[in-house]
Amino acid sequence: MSFAAGSPAAQLPVPGPLVGADWLARRLGTPGLVVLDASIAAHRGAERRIPGALPFDIDGALSDHSGPLPHMMPAAERFAAEMRALGIDDADTLVVYDGAGIYSSARAWWMLRAMGFDRVAVLDGGLPAWCAAGLPLEEGVPEAVGVRVRLQGDFTARVRPGHFVGCGEVSAALADPASAVFDARSRERFRGTAAEPRPGLRGGHMPGALNLPFTEIQNNGRMLPTSALRAAFAALAGERERLYFSCGSGVTACILALGAELAGYRELSVYDGSWSEWGLPSDLPVATGGEVSCAVSGEPATR
Repeated sequence: MSFAAGSPAAQLPVPGPLVGADWLARRLGTPGLVVLDASIAAHRGAERRIPGALPFDIDGALSDHSGPLPHMMPAAERFAAEMRALGIDDADTLVVYDGAGIYSSARAWWMLRAMGFDRVAVLDGGLPAWCAAGLPLEEGVPEAVGVRVRLQGDFTARVRPGHFVGCGEVSAALADPASAVFDARSRERFRGTAAEPRPGLRGGHMPGALNLPFTEIQNNGRMLPTSALRAAFAALAGERERLYFSCGSGVTACILALGAELAGYRELSVYDGSWSEWGLPSDLPVATGGEVSCAVSGEPATR
């Protein structure tokens, strides 16, 4: 498929929640197509980026910093204001990526979906895949973030209840035989044999949760084929189609949400507080030891 210059964004749909570097390269510069760099931590603010990429700053303005929990979804009004400040319009098509492969870009994708925006996809393999394909890069510190942001966008937040949930909904899901709660952390953190990276948290997992480390549905930073993804989730969830996802701080849980969507699941929720909330000293129950896990790619879970 090709698109003529000046085609409106409504004529530039994404083929699904995941696109490849070749798909993006052929369309880069098309009016209405916006690339967002959702990198966090060490990859945040890198001086090499896909040409024209704007920062989707999860470590900064695109998280709610009013409480103690990291990476919490901001209020709809704040989210919309940040998107408008980037010049994002309701008619745009968005591709999000990060510098690690697929890590925080899935969180950006899920946040946009939670705000009612569907014309968004994750770049499979992220910046490493783009570089491996020999595609052009923009280097240096970005100017104010570029010409585009001189105009305010008209992005509208249309909140979809249930995309992000709290500990009450997760507690109910753990007791619901029709639901499955997945934990994207490493096996060692799930068992409680490895220390949590955030101080003050208990080790272990939610009783009844299923451990599927996010690295096990990827291969070298790219998502596994649809058939392998479906097998990974079905091996743990069985016939259950209502899935909930948790991790350390609500970031890699969204990788599981992306994988489940690619696998054909549609009733999906992310626990925003994740272990940063559940693991705090409280009456919320914690189990240690044995796990339910499914090794798909054979790669070790690292975070």
